[in-house]
Amino acid sequence: MTAIPNPIPARHKNVNRAEVCDQNFSEFVQNWSGMPHRAPHADEAVLPGSLCSANDFLDLFESQLISRHLDLMARVLRVQNKVFYTIGSSGHEGNAMVARLTRHTDPAFLHYRSGAFMAERFRKLSGMDPIMDSALSFAASKDDPASGGRHKVWGSKPLWVLPQTSTIASHLPKALGTAVAIEQAKRIGHTLPVPEDSIAICSFGDASSNHATAQTAFNAAQWTAYQKLPAPVLFVCEDNGIGISVKTPGGWVANAFRNRDGLDYFYANGLDLASGYEQVARAVHHCRTTRRPTFLHLHTTRIMGHAGTDFEIEWRKLDELVLVEATDPLLRSAAIALESGLYTKESLLAKYEGIRKQCFAAAEEADRRPKLDQLADVIAPLAPYTPDKVNAEAKRADYADKRTAVFGADKLPETLPPRHLAIQINQALHDLFCKYPETLLFGEDVAQKGGVYTVTKGLHKAFKNARVFNTLLDETMILGLAQGYANIGLLPIPEIQYLAYFHNACDQIRGEAASLQFFSNNQYKNPMVVRIAGLGYQRGFGGHFHNDNSIAALRDIPGLVVGCASRGDDAATMLRTLAALAKVDGRVSVFLEPIALYMTKDLYEAGDGQWLTTYPAPDQAMPLGEGRVYNEDADDLVIFTYGNGVPMSLRAAREIDRKHGWKARVVDLRWLVPLNEGFIAEQAKSAKRIVVVDEGRHSAGVGEGVITAIAEAGFGAKPLRRVVGVDTYTPLAGAAFLVLPGDQDIVAAADALV
Repeated sequence: MTAIPNPIPARHKNVNRAEVCDQNFSEFVQNWSGMPHRAPHADEAVLPGSLCSANDFLDLFESQLISRHLDLMARVLRVQNKVFYTIGSSGHEGNAMVARLTRHTDPAFLHYRSGAFMAERFRKLSGMDPIMDSALSFAASKDDPASGGRHKVWGSKPLWVLPQTSTIASHLPKALGTAVAIEQAKRIGHTLPVPEDSIAICSFGDASSNHATAQTAFNAAQWTAYQKLPAPVLFVCEDNGIGISVKTPGGWVANAFRNRDGLDYFYANGLDLASGYEQVARAVHHCRTTRRPTFLHLHTTRIMGHAGTDFEIEWRKLDELVLVEATDPLLRSAAIALESGLYTKESLLAKYEGIRKQCFAAAEEADRRPKLDQLADVIAPLAPYTPDKVNAEAKRADYADKRTAVFGADKLPETLPPRHLAIQINQALHDLFCKYPETLLFGEDVAQKGGVYTVTKGLHKAFKNARVFNTLLDETMILGLAQGYANIGLLPIPEIQYLAYFHNACDQIRGEAASLQFFSNNQYKNPMVVRIAGLGYQRGFGGHFHNDNSIAALRDIPGLVVGCASRGDDAATMLRTLAALAKVDGRVSVFLEPIALYMTKDLYEAGDGQWLTTYPAPDQAMPLGEGRVYNEDADDLVIFTYGNGVPMSLRAAREIDRKHGWKARVVDLRWLVPLNEGFIAEQAKSAKRIVVVDEGRHSAGVGEGVITAIAEAGFGAKPLRRVVGVDTYTPLAGAAFLVLPGDQDIVAAADALV
């Protein structure tokens, strides 16, 4: 590093680096001593040899200035509580080139330092105001067109910018998924909402490129390219050399990505519009024409710190700060503006101050706009539900010809003898594929093998590889693909092989898929039905990973729907409703399948066949929240349960009757998120005694929610016991049944209520 001469001018020692950078620009322009060229015509190169025309440059420079003044405005007004976001884009303004050289119909998943990208993309459609829209977002105004005041996001429905909140690599899998989906849609004849040669754009920082979630996306992109499958994603790594306070080793990004097979590398100087423009154009053209994953290494810098609360001068040497601030891309853009003759010093400073005034005026107006002040308004887009439309869609059965072609006229599943859970799920999936030609099913081993438990057997044969296919062994990418497919109008049904495997990728649902409607004010939706095999009691193939009862991770996701069927007919009608929820309301849901009940045929004694069910006709569906009640008139004891707990409770009820003469009602909740509190209260109302059977763990299951619903309905004084799993991982073999609740535990709970 070159030493800075001492003493450093006093103003450079200012703690407020935003003020320093602001002054730097004005002083640079005032002190510029070069000789301007003849001003180029609109379509002439802004500087000799540059691909960037004068017209390109004028628009790009204005976008850069807008982004910078939004940052400066946010720093000033944050202390007045008029602005609530100060993670700025200063130093990254070169990303405006990516926006200019791509289309507004190219789905974009953006880094939080994308102010200039957004300002430039706003030019793609007339009548839009990037300054006012950004100010409304900064002010958390209800009128914010991106999120409705729920978060500061870079997003726009008409501009195909899907809103991101904290973009620490979590958006890369769904960006790749969207790129793959653009090509997949063509193969199944689905009409795309964007042009067929669209690409997906995904920007992120150099520090984020090291994140496991980013690496899984890069690996999947390479895996896809290796098989010569198209995946037109433009990964834009905006390399500023630092992540908050942790420096990226010099040359690391280039060294790590330059020679990756299947990930085509391009470098561009994001600090210089004149030289960087051609480099960005080459990367965009390559991605669009080859349909291959493309990595654009965009050199940027970071000035003014990570955010307004980051006082770099407290932990970074002053001479180092001054050197970094000297690389400000706006200084280079100012030099190009003056050297080209497109601006004079006076006109440039007037432009600079004019945009400042626009930003502050917009901010003051945004501060006067309404804020979210009602809970109902805040949560309105979180979990939209239109029950009449959903039920009508779930029961729609206008696809008889397709069913006949798939099942055979003499083998329609509703005409067959009763079957177990796995077969009825399989039949229901075949039905959904007949009903919705945009349905895709994918995951590990789901295609030719038909899944570990043969639940998807025959689907690949019936609907071919374009709709039923295996993925690489990566749950994060499976759920990223699902979001990508959903983004462009397909109906994904991804399979997570075991509940324990979901935890590796939970944030793809919690932080990404389930939050999209909320943070886009219900403008964007990524509907999907995630099938997860799980829960306990699996014999012969046990241990924690195959007997995972950790349901709390699912119950803690806002807006998610979780259904759990214990028998085949319920599974079929529930899946129809979940698919309808996706189609009508754009919802994200999980269908939790109890592995131990997949093949269960008997209930009380071997050979009784009482856990087999007939297949419901395609015009039957289960309303969201509707439970199943066994022995409705019994009120001596009411047992609330779900999943494996249902047959256990039915067996225990028979023994309790023998021991105590109590008639027991068994209530299968069926829907675990959201719990139907009204239904629970109604069932508890007439109960003399209550037992809650929960195969989740003691401190994190479903039972707490059931008991809370009972108590809040005013029935908490009734005699009550909870039968629940132990707070431990599930061991192997017979030891598993020491930690999971069983039939006798339910009987013992009833004994305690005598």
